Amino acid sequence: MRKLLLIIAVLFCCQLQLQAQGYQLTVKFKQITGGQMFLAHYMGKKTYLADSAIVDATGTAVLKNKEALPGGIYLIVFPDKQRYFEMLLDKNQVFTISVDTSDLIGKTVYKTSPENDLFLGYNRFLSSLAPKTARIQQELAAAHTAADTAKVRPLQTELNKEIQDYRADFVSKHPESLLTSIFRAMKEPEVPAKPANEDSTFAYRYFRSHYWDDVNLNDGRLVRTPILEGKLQKYFTQLVPMEPDSIIAECDNLIAKTRKDKEMFKFVLWWLTANFEASPYMGMDAVFVHLVEKYYVPGDAYWVSGEQLNKIISRAYSIAPNLIGQPAPPLDMQDSTAKPLSLYATKAKYTVLVFWDPTCGHCKTEIPRLDSAYKASWRKKGVVMVGVKTDGTREEWLQFIKAHDLKGWVHAWDPQAQSNYRRLYDVYATPVVYLLDEKKKILAKRLGVEQLDGFLERLEQGTAANK
Repeated sequence: MRKLLLIIAVLFCCQLQLQAQGYQLTVKFKQITGGQMFLAHYMGKKTYLADSAIVDATGTAVLKNKEALPGGIYLIVFPDKQRYFEMLLDKNQVFTISVDTSDLIGKTVYKTSPENDLFLGYNRFLSSLAPKTARIQQELAAAHTAADTAKVRPLQTELNKEIQDYRADFVSKHPESLLTSIFRAMKEPEVPAKPANEDSTFAYRYFRSHYWDDVNLNDGRLVRTPILEGKLQKYFTQLVPMEPDSIIAECDNLIAKTRKDKEMFKFVLWWLTANFEASPYMGMDAVFVHLVEKYYVPGDAYWVSGEQLNKIISRAYSIAPNLIGQPAPPLDMQDSTAKPLSLYATKAKYTVLVFWDPTCGHCKTEIPRLDSAYKASWRKKGVVMVGVKTDGTREEWLQFIKAHDLKGWVHAWDPQAQSNYRRLYDVYATPVVYLLDEKKKILAKRLGVEQLDGFLERLEQGTAANK
């Protein structure tokens, strides 16, 4: 199934909320006298083209428009498309940059851009630390024992302190600067010593509860930096339990904090939607469905409309009936002799429901492997295999069953296409595997043979432990 990630990303990046005033950026290159240069911007960790201009014979290029660009970190990309440098755009968007490609950090000069003077000062500070950084990397590369690595730690601590001290001093002196907002967002909570009455989870709980303290979720300028996406990614992969209900609660809580800034709200909702719609972890599609039902269906996702919105909602509704924990949708079909066959009439402790196609290359590999696992151990655990033909002719289906000796399976098909199984079970590629319990509740889905085998083993161990 083609994911909606690309659709959502294109919509998000194309519909920028522009300010009323314009911009004019004059770039003067010392060593470049021709070609086309580019202005790009971050959108999370990715970059997108914002504008371009021809470099004339004097090395000058002018980027301008009647509408200003949203604040954030932008990139000046050279005509060779290999080199670039970053700059800041905020309220003042009329200034000149003199660029000496022999030393971008040391010799670049901004005229009438105090924000970029500050940014350049920070980059020069980092550049001054390069010898210390190189020394640490060399010593780490040469380390052969834990003791060797431990010797390097004081150097790393000292280096990190210098950087943090610089940022803290900058924040105190320039509280309204875009760079201050970036530095605050980069900062992570400092966990205090564990109180005597706290358990071993104190550090984790403190870090998680204070993770967003210094991130201004009402500052849309952070959207056009790589910082915000990194924070989101870490939070939802390392700090929030990988369980749909917990993630849904955290999504709603975070989104509520972004409501005062349209760009921040848009990015956070987009990132969460795209991330959990495409998540490789089983059960996370429930998060995607929740986000669509709560924010897209009522029209809160204002940047998406028409056909694209319908596709997103349709995708969620195709997933909703087959979420883990839900009763499996009824299936009334026929067996290979045209006799009626019902999923709910098939009694079993566990049901492995497989949608497959005898002409599908992947199915030709996976179906025999599923059958081998079934005959080796699953059957003893009370598993019944229910295979549903999705494509191919009846003759190809029966020939495959016979050739691979798929005995003990319940073989079904829907020649009149009356069961609507494709939508109810989100079957758009094959094979698709579901694991159902005795009451036909969905326990797992879209697992490979090894994963399914491990899942069944854990279920049996859990059952034995509860006896």
